[in-house]
Amino acid sequence: MQNPPPVQTSSQPPAQVAKSSTGLDENIAALLSYIAGWITGLVFFLIEKDSRLVRFHAMQSLILSGGGFVILIALWIFIGVASLIVGQISGILSFLLSMVLGLVATVIGIAILIGAIIGLVKAYQGQYFKLPVVGKLAEKYSAK
Repeated sequence: MQNPPPVQTSSQPPAQVAKSSTGLDENIAALLSYIAGWITGLVFFLIEKDSRLVRFHAMQSLILSGGGFVILIALWIFIGVASLIVGQISGILSFLLSMVLGLVATVIGIAILIGAIIGLVKAYQGQYFKLPVVGKLAEKYSAK
């Protein structure tokens, strides 16, 4: 009967996760900034003083969800107005226009959700991951 191989121990201490000025681990604070969209993004951006990671992800969440919210509201207003105008001409044309624009709004909403999930995962991993379009803005506005 053979003896099992000896357990190897590392001489290095385990890597410590940096703390943010909120008292939370950096990656947890950055992750939480995506949870309730622009609201938690704004809260963490305003209260975080030290961590660039938290400020970056908070700003990215704020721009992604806040900007997306504004775009979707504007699109729904446009759908309503266009349906009223086109509805005076043809009911079927109004219905089709509403369906197409509603589909566009749904696709935008899904894209925002996917972006938030990707940001959430990358924040938890402690990575600075720039989402298309909003990442460069977040980097610019989160720098001190």
